[in-house]
Amino acid sequence: MVQRQLPRPDELFELLQFKKPELDGRKRRLSKALTIEDLRRIAKRRTPAAPFDYTDGSAEGEISLARARQAFQDVEFHPAILNDVSKVDTSTTIFGGPSALPFGIAPTGFTRMMQTEGEIAGAGAAGAAGIPFTLSTMGTCSIEAVKQANPNGRNWFQLYVMKERERSYGLVERAAAAGYDTLFFTVDTPVAGARLRDVRNGFSIPPQLTLGTVLNAIPRPWWWIDFLTTPTLEFASLSATGGTVAELINTMFDPTISFEDLATIRQMWPGKLVVKGVQTVEDAKKLTGHGVDGIILSNHGGRQLDRAPIPFHLLPEVVREVGADTEVTIDTGIMNGADIVASIAMGAKFTLIGRAYLYGLMAGGREGVDRAIQILADQVVRTMQLLQVGTIEELNPSHVTQLQRLGRRELPQGSSVGAHV
Repeated sequence: MVQRQLPRPDELFELLQFKKPELDGRKRRLSKALTIEDLRRIAKRRTPAAPFDYTDGSAEGEISLARARQAFQDVEFHPAILNDVSKVDTSTTIFGGPSALPFGIAPTGFTRMMQTEGEIAGAGAAGAAGIPFTLSTMGTCSIEAVKQANPNGRNWFQLYVMKERERSYGLVERAAAAGYDTLFFTVDTPVAGARLRDVRNGFSIPPQLTLGTVLNAIPRPWWWIDFLTTPTLEFASLSATGGTVAELINTMFDPTISFEDLATIRQMWPGKLVVKGVQTVEDAKKLTGHGVDGIILSNHGGRQLDRAPIPFHLLPEVVREVGADTEVTIDTGIMNGADIVASIAMGAKFTLIGRAYLYGLMAGGREGVDRAIQILADQVVRTMQLLQVGTIEELNPSHVTQLQRLGRRELPQGSSVGAHV
């Protein structure tokens, strides 16, 4: 028989302790976000469809992005046992300088369109976390403003080569003068990818108002208040501002970009030079003889060539071929700290996050970016502790198996065409 008694009031007060309500709406919603996907859901509620889809979407059927994310989900970890992981060191060195975490913020365009604080929020949050911030040529805050927002941190600049070369050279000179230490020479955008969500939404700078955009804005008045009461939205580094993403890229960027352009920028740039957008082992090998300090395996977040190679799958072979000669980093598809740990274990020196940071920005401005970084940092630490690895340097391929959903079918002997996926 269960013996029952009336509870004493003092015992009830000990058992029933009410949580103090959070009156700040931004803090309340961000505190409930436990994953980057949680931030994505908040961002979608708070952001008009056009800027949200510009961030969330990719090219054509969005197959490349889906495959990149699936590749990280298809990871099997192999933890050790009986190691002391009461303290974990997540710091690393990349491109000649320190980072408190094995990831930094990738370059993103149109950033103030997502949320009015834009690159300033990203740079400030990166500086506070001790990680690098990368400004895009298509950024909506100037090189100098980002430096002011992150005066003591590491700032990197991502360069597109434009038809009017002097514009590109001027940006290189400004970034060097402002103390940026690394330049990303981007090679995967000779023309614009077919970003169909943008076409359907009529996404452009400045935003074009239609009945659909007005109706979509009604439940999101805060975004429009910010948009209408803050400085005009435009590209800070470019003179041309009107049109869709594809129109701007195809008007300004040069499809004749070549190794000669790389050599010219190498001569101009005093810091570390990194080539972003490498997608084959052969190109990674070619670049080692061209004075570059690193490469970024990237398919531009799936936003250029759909069905492009999966960077995470390319990583082991590229590291095996060129890892002794150059620093190999990776982006595309990273949504969890475990993705970052897996990348480092498979040989990447560093990783970059794009959408993950932008979801935080749209969910809550600077505080949302801080939250995104904290979520990923906590996941990195927890994954390392559960693998029983105390430092970034200890991570190695024995900790990870890449499970493959997509096998490669070998062609008949003598065929001159590459293997089909």
